[in-house]
Amino acid sequence: MHRRDMLKLLTSAPLAGFAWSAEEAQAASALVEAARQATTGSAFTPKFFTPHEWDTVRALVDLIIPRDERSGSAGDAGVPEFMDFIVLDQPARQIAMRGGLAWLDLECQQRFDKTFLKCSAGERTAVLDDIAWPARATPLRAHGVAFFNSFRDLTAAGFWTSRMGIADLQYMGNRSVAQWRGCPDEALKKLGVSY
Repeated sequence: MHRRDMLKLLTSAPLAGFAWSAEEAQAASALVEAARQATTGSAFTPKFFTPHEWDTVRALVDLIIPRDERSGSAGDAGVPEFMDFIVLDQPARQIAMRGGLAWLDLECQQRFDKTFLKCSAGERTAVLDDIAWPARATPLRAHGVAFFNSFRDLTAAGFWTSRMGIADLQYMGNRSVAQWRGCPDEALKKLGVSY
């Protein structure tokens, strides 16, 4: 797939809804994977983010989707690289992204007298808890809420369209089933229902 075709694909899909087909998701994943493979043996150099912003993005995506027993983190899946690609090629996102990262540092500076990266895990969580749920956020944090919602959406888009994210979903695609046997017993037990 050519870069221009990929851009059309990404801009035509609403990132807030993530209503991508399996083919579109695989195309986006393949693009990020190709970018990672192109830099094998050397560290990725962001084209949009400054070094400080890059470190902040890498820390923040791993707080949103951390590594667990099922899969790696958003950083492991190449989400920061995905974000650098998206923001670079969508100028309308650039001011909001850069401003949001600056807002995050300013908020931490005002609260804890240090940047987001230098904050402890508890301090970072306190700031993110105040902007992660729009209904609970104060109007003074409206800019932080808008930034975090967009950032979280991009993180999810990058992760769930990566090979790791698709494997984490255990998505098998459209496959025919010779015989429908109903919902698996373990799922029925989890839901507390039976036939």
